[in-house]
Amino acid sequence: MKTKITLLVLLFMGINVGFAQQDEECLTKLSIFHEYTKAKNYDAAYEPWMAVRNKCPKFNNAIYVDGEKILNHKIKNSEGAEKTAFINDLIKLWDVRGEHFPSKTPKGEYLAKGCQLKYDNRDALGLSKDELYVCFDEAYHMDKDSFTNPKSLYTYFSLMVDLFDEGKKPAKDLFNKYDDIVEKVEDEVKNYSEKLNKLIEKEDGGTALTKKENSYKKYYSSYLKAYDQISGSIDQKLGDRANCENLIPLYQKDFEENKNDAVWLQRAAGKMSEKECTDDPLFFKLVNAYHELSPSANSAYYLGLLKDKENKPNEAIKFYEQAISLETDNFKKSKLYYRIATKMKAKRSYGKARNYYRQALKLNPSNGRPYIAIAAMYAASANNCGDTNFDKRAVYWLAASEANKAARVDPTMKKAAAQSSANYKAKAPSKAEIFSSGRAGQTIKIGCWIGASVTVPSI
Repeated sequence: MKTKITLLVLLFMGINVGFAQQDEECLTKLSIFHEYTKAKNYDAAYEPWMAVRNKCPKFNNAIYVDGEKILNHKIKNSEGAEKTAFINDLIKLWDVRGEHFPSKTPKGEYLAKGCQLKYDNRDALGLSKDELYVCFDEAYHMDKDSFTNPKSLYTYFSLMVDLFDEGKKPAKDLFNKYDDIVEKVEDEVKNYSEKLNKLIEKEDGGTALTKKENSYKKYYSSYLKAYDQISGSIDQKLGDRANCENLIPLYQKDFEENKNDAVWLQRAAGKMSEKECTDDPLFFKLVNAYHELSPSANSAYYLGLLKDKENKPNEAIKFYEQAISLETDNFKKSKLYYRIATKMKAKRSYGKARNYYRQALKLNPSNGRPYIAIAAMYAASANNCGDTNFDKRAVYWLAASEANKAARVDPTMKKAAAQSSANYKAKAPSKAEIFSSGRAGQTIKIGCWIGASVTVPSI
């Protein structure tokens, strides 16, 4: 039996044979607590796990992987001083893991996990917002690359807002931290979107995904949904604190000091653009200083905004196109196409808008928002694109089809896309109307700017 346990551990846990021979007790107990942990019998796993943890802390990373599950169970099912002791022990466990298995314990990730655990149990631990913010801030600056957990990124920013509201942090720090977190989230969205895009492109090419690839697709999708949720929460938490009334005096005061800092100029211009502060002369001043100092896709885009404000659409388009040509990153270029398309859509230049949306989709096929926008433009044009009432309402089938594409490729848009599709289908000809028309299965050519065809559903 002992030989069987040893073989199992060596095969499945990858333990060094020489070390195993030196301490068979640790080997045996590791096998025992690991089997209990797999069966989710964490209370039974606790004693043999503690024995191995204390005697052989360098033995195997399973001590720390399983230990986290065991201690989380203990935390969940205890109260008072006992619960506090388990919380502190889990934080200690992560610290020791970092000492013995540094390559498997990214500092930013595990420091942030510790901070989040403290935040979630802040009342029991008696921790202040100041102490918790310092914890997250140290984790972020220690290893920004692995500080990626969506919940922790939101908590980090939420604490900054709370400290600002209490008068403990200035507006400058608040806005800088907002930019830090938003840029970090965007980097992570780009990372998972690019991975998901490869799988979508494979599916679109007619090749079925493997079981492993389907698992990855779900994994990437889950993170994109989480980042999408916290993006909205971050903006909601910031709220009106970053309105024009607050931004303009702050940037005016700091302009001279930062007029040669391209990052500061870009962030200031970007924030004023996001918050619709583009009518103020300061926006013109920021954009021109930024473009002169560091001509880039962003600065060209902002110049396009200025030309739009001056009601010079042709000049605006030139700058928008310049922005696209200057951008070398496909993910960022896709966002530019989307932003420009949305401006065209607002002006009801639907044909131009659709072209830009389609360019955005080529570069980032897992973004469903262009499909939703195209569907909305089709629906808005239904009364103008057909000779008969039936043909006009057939446009809604086309709109529903575009919305369905969004649901297929974008995990963050499934619910909204399904609702849009159902709404459009409800406005299309009913089954009774299809039957009385005798046109089931026929192809209808839709004119005007749409220039597409749609097949009448069979009944």
